[in-house]
Amino acid sequence: MIAEDEYLMREALERVMAQADDIQVVRYVQDRDSLLAAVAEERPDAVLTDIRMPPTRTNEGIQVAHELRNSDPDIGVVVLSKFADAAYALELLESGSAGRAYLLKERVSGPRELASAIEAVVRGESVIDPKVVDALVRARTIDARSPLAELTPRERDVLAELAQGKSNAAIARSLVLTKRAVEKHINAIFTKLELPSPDDVSRRVSAALLFLASGEAPPREE
Repeated sequence: MIAEDEYLMREALERVMAQADDIQVVRYVQDRDSLLAAVAEERPDAVLTDIRMPPTRTNEGIQVAHELRNSDPDIGVVVLSKFADAAYALELLESGSAGRAYLLKERVSGPRELASAIEAVVRGESVIDPKVVDALVRARTIDARSPLAELTPRERDVLAELAQGKSNAAIARSLVLTKRAVEKHINAIFTKLELPSPDDVSRRVSAALLFLASGEAPPREE
């Protein structure tokens, strides 16, 4: 199900989704209330929603993601935004990262990338747009008292990749490391960040959030 109130963007999404053979769009809506009502009727596997819609055009997409976390936790949500702002991504993930994605609208031009994000949230995975992470990396200044200050440069590289929702294999390819080396770095990161939880998924999410919150996010566009 797709929620988008801008005509041109909705037209673009229709064209992109028409190329996604494995994805069927059950309905298009234009505001938060219509989206929630349609979800109750259609019970989709995933929702692709603009971050800003009527009635207030603030963060309706994130509001819907939080409501569905409580009412329909198995429905994945991909939030589309114009804003490369880590604060929005953190707000989306604060009630849990499973089945949630935050992508910039410019990704709509790449049908495979958009379809991959939809498929990922249906599987219960999370996706954060690389540009959101990059913006924070450029802006952040790590406080000397932060646990991130204990990480080596390579561990920070691995954590930056992890914060994008990448698997160990994907991190290994990106940084030209072996999977075993990536596993060692991630275990070291968990230890230094004092994340003792036996749930590896929870530790990955917690580490990613610590990374994203470690510096000052760029100002939001108006």
